[in-house]
Amino acid sequence: MLTVLGEAIVDLVGEGDRRYTAHPGGSPLNVAVGLGRLGQPTSLAARLSRDAFGSMFREHLAAAGVDPRHLVSAQEPSTLAVATLDADGVAAYDFWTEGTADWQWTFAELAGIVDDETVVLHTGSIAMELEPGAGRVLDLLRRVRHAGRTTISYDPNVRLARRGSPDEGRRAVEKVVGLADLVKVSSEDLGWLYPGEDPVLAARRWAGVGPELVVVTLGGDGAVALPVGGQEVRRPAPPVEVVDTVGAGDAFTAGLLGALADRGALGRTYQGGRLAAVDLPAVLDRSCLVAALTCARAGADPPTRAEVQAAERDLA
Repeated sequence: MLTVLGEAIVDLVGEGDRRYTAHPGGSPLNVAVGLGRLGQPTSLAARLSRDAFGSMFREHLAAAGVDPRHLVSAQEPSTLAVATLDADGVAAYDFWTEGTADWQWTFAELAGIVDDETVVLHTGSIAMELEPGAGRVLDLLRRVRHAGRTTISYDPNVRLARRGSPDEGRRAVEKVVGLADLVKVSSEDLGWLYPGEDPVLAARRWAGVGPELVVVTLGGDGAVALPVGGQEVRRPAPPVEVVDTVGAGDAFTAGLLGALADRGALGRTYQGGRLAAVDLPAVLDRSCLVAALTCARAGADPPTRAEVQAAERDLA
């Protein structure tokens, strides 16, 4: 089981004339949906409100084949984000998070999320930024790391931390990086966390501090993998006519985790080395393709496994 832990957010996307359409979103939810569509056995650990938006989330997850066993039914309202697209289709977000369901995790709710079936626990984004949930999730990651049976995957996907200083954001992110086996991070986030530094050089420092593999996404320039003890691997992004970039990074993460799962590289019941030893060019090619297919259509709408395989045949 591939388990994703974090928020489910209502994306209110402007359509002009003061009209907005509600879409299911949030980085962790997007990753779980992406994995489900890729045919991976996936669960999302999230606190879903009992409001109408919570029902929308449940239907969206069920349609993707995501296992509901770790969904918590919450009294608090759903979190909202207003998405504004620029001329290039790149989204900027304003968030309404006060008192909402996603951040109110209790220790009891988190206790049963990771079991013997869980080969990977992926988290990140606002789930690791807002209290009281962030501290409780961090405690869970420490226990999972100590147990040594489950791969910990992390995508900082820095959002609310940008309201503060890079120094504060960097300290918070580096705590989680030190517990992770796999980190996927965007060059944009690295540029904010380490201003003035080359993003890949900054990410290279993370490799070996905790992670066995760090992968940096470079937008339209593809991605680079930094394995511990190995040479970096760079792969380009396939050409695509971009509709928008909403959910592209989350689709990449789903593609990355799915490709690693297909190669038996997840699960920490070993002495390390599997993440860095896989065919990294093939893994990056799959991840970049999943992201590109998402960019070719509106919103966070990741492809199915069949669509990815068809695109791979076309590129061969």
